[in-house]
Amino acid sequence: MKVTGPVQPLLPLCRRLFPSRLAGLSMALVKASALEVAILAGHVLLYPSGMTPERHAPLPEPSAGAAPLPVAAKPPVILVHGFIDNRSVFVLLRRNLAQHGRQHIESLNYSPLTCDIRTAAQLLGRHIEEICERTGQTQVDVVGHSLGGLIARYYAQCLGGDFRVRTLVTLGTPHSGTRVARLASAHPIVRQMRPGSGLIEELRGPAPGCRTQFVSFWSDLDPLMDPLEAACVDHPDLLAQNVRVSGIGHLALPVHPTVAAGIREALDLQPPRAPAAHDARARNGGLTVA
Repeated sequence: MKVTGPVQPLLPLCRRLFPSRLAGLSMALVKASALEVAILAGHVLLYPSGMTPERHAPLPEPSAGAAPLPVAAKPPVILVHGFIDNRSVFVLLRRNLAQHGRQHIESLNYSPLTCDIRTAAQLLGRHIEEICERTGQTQVDVVGHSLGGLIARYYAQCLGGDFRVRTLVTLGTPHSGTRVARLASAHPIVRQMRPGSGLIEELRGPAPGCRTQFVSFWSDLDPLMDPLEAACVDHPDLLAQNVRVSGIGHLALPVHPTVAAGIREALDLQPPRAPAAHDARARNGGLTVA
């Protein structure tokens, strides 16, 4: 994935700061950083709009006398935001999914004061049950950014949510824990996202028969993942695919159109109903967005 931007004024600085053997990486990092700053500025402007209650659009009713179309309805898509964020981060992704046939898209706003991933996962479970009851669907697809993906994974893997979650797509989610932002460790949820935390170890435990299909998008320039591979799903019992994204950072993952195309492809995959034991191992590598 190539990201272009106005980075020419930064070239001299990059040459001084980075050795020549890292010149290619440093330029990619500068471009990704410039994009992250632009996305952050736009997100700050949109953030207040994401604090308002979400409107539930009425389900379309078939016209009188019209024959039903022989097309199975796609599962609702639930969007789950990251740490100290809200649903506004998904404005562009939501529009992209709707333009490509996803008729029912909702998002979950959990409180920034939430102090436990397990509690947030229970809230997500109740939200999904309400959506299934309201729409008549038995399963949903979930897209989680950063912490949102970890919340959704805990629900699917540890709370029996694999019965409801058909496909879980995660974007820059610290599946094995991340070591960044040590100064923020005073917050309980940040501590839960550390390698070796009780919650991370719980996710490493056995998960036989988990029916959810996992697709994890991870970036080689994500400054919030330490190590970078922390955003990969690596579990012997989970049917998983890890998709490497090049040239963009953490905030760009739910925004970039190429990633959105990859998300649509992941949601359109038909997971097996009951993965066999020899197929339930995490498949690393897979597709590469370039």
